Amino acid sequence: MKMNKSWLALTALVLSCVLVMGACSNDKEKTDGKKDVAQEIKVRIHDDPDFLDPHLATASISFQMILNIFEGLLAPETDGTLKEAVAESYEVSEDGLIYTFKIRDGIMFQDGNPVTVEDITYTFERLMGTNNNEPLSSNFDKVQSIATPDEHTFVITLEEPNSNFLYSLTALQSAIIPKSNDGKHNDHPIGTGPFKFVSYSPNADMVLEKNKEYWNEGLPHLDKLTFAFQTDDQSAFMALQGNELDITSIPAHRIPEVENDFTINKQQNNSALVITFNHEKEPFNNVKVRQAINYAINKEDIINSVYSGYATELGSNMSPAMGEYYLDGLQEKYKRDISKAKDLLKEAGYPEGFKTKISVSSHNSMYSDVAQVTAENLKEIGIDVEIEVVEWGIWLDRIYRGRDYEMTTIDLTGRPSAYEILNDYISYNDSENFFRFNNAEFDQVMEDVLKESDPDKQIKLYQRAQEILAEDVGAVYVADYQFIWALNKKLEGQKFYPFWFHDMSEMRVIE
Repeated sequence: MKMNKSWLALTALVLSCVLVMGACSNDKEKTDGKKDVAQEIKVRIHDDPDFLDPHLATASISFQMILNIFEGLLAPETDGTLKEAVAESYEVSEDGLIYTFKIRDGIMFQDGNPVTVEDITYTFERLMGTNNNEPLSSNFDKVQSIATPDEHTFVITLEEPNSNFLYSLTALQSAIIPKSNDGKHNDHPIGTGPFKFVSYSPNADMVLEKNKEYWNEGLPHLDKLTFAFQTDDQSAFMALQGNELDITSIPAHRIPEVENDFTINKQQNNSALVITFNHEKEPFNNVKVRQAINYAINKEDIINSVYSGYATELGSNMSPAMGEYYLDGLQEKYKRDISKAKDLLKEAGYPEGFKTKISVSSHNSMYSDVAQVTAENLKEIGIDVEIEVVEWGIWLDRIYRGRDYEMTTIDLTGRPSAYEILNDYISYNDSENFFRFNNAEFDQVMEDVLKESDPDKQIKLYQRAQEILAEDVGAVYVADYQFIWALNKKLEGQKFYPFWFHDMSEMRVIE
């Protein structure tokens, strides 16, 4: 059939338009493909939180998750310094007693209600236990008054200077919560952070979603965040390989199995893995027994067998990650010496040793592994150790809160403040001193450091506190171990802090 030129021209024009439209469509799909990547991830957590209420939570596992929901007047940076959060700015009086905070304009709670000075007053009154309520924190015992001169200003006045006070104003210690949610903070937590609470299913998971009204524009990137509870390392490892998890910690010896398919990040933990005792129970109320146990424990064995060498030996309850506050050399104080350990036991009245029990949580296999090395080591000096493995919730209730134990092992989480790291051992810090450690000089040093304004003198006091813990043997201070993270290669934005916090605010899924 014969076609005229005009028809051919029209056909060519239509065809070219179709091709152009097809190309445009393909380009759009490619562009949209990047935009439409599902911003949802699943992160493995070893066990359930102890509380969702930030003023009641004590377990580091809890704060790993809930710090994505809550903020304080201030927030920690990755280097341990502080930045403004709910507060837009602040001033401290020359005498160190008056702290004045300007509240960030337009900041909202995740339920859509504005943050008011009444909410901030409610937060601190709840923590201080005013209005005949029980105090929830000892950090605010020396607060003389709180005031709200106007709707954007909050003022705290102290009875005496406190060099650590600003560190008490992050969500780790004083998360800002709405008064309207009173009585429901543990069932349906509400804060000002980048993610808002959706659901919590015990023994399964916690689900959060993007806070679209978050004051820090452009954050977060993720739309949905699921923390999946998995106590078993092998099950978690298999779930990672099966793409059922996007982030999990892995044992160091398993890095070669996944390093080609996943991103491997190593985190300096800033924690202290301790083998400790109840100081109020015999024979652990005898310092020579505690010293003998220190000389008998082979820290090198633990570091190599449990952490594949990814750990730094410690001599007190502070990690080198704390920089100038850390006192180097204490790790040499109790070099393994079985003969000396036996002599000390004999001097303490236990020439044949004794029987005891070490109770550890099942939520991480490393505690059982450490306990096994401990039992083998102590057998050499006549101490017969029974290993008891209990669920995490039981460990928290019976051992941490109830102090019903003889020996245990746990990693004491790092914190951005040197004071907060060491104050667990203050004799009258009943909420945290589960060791029942009692040393008058230590208590006095920790009181003095709060009143000291000279940074160099503060460092010397903190270092003296570490010496006392080593001399009086608050625990066997084993190591600060590195945490090994395996991540889906499509993830970027993981941040590390000198304490346990899965900060998901900058995490995103990329192509």
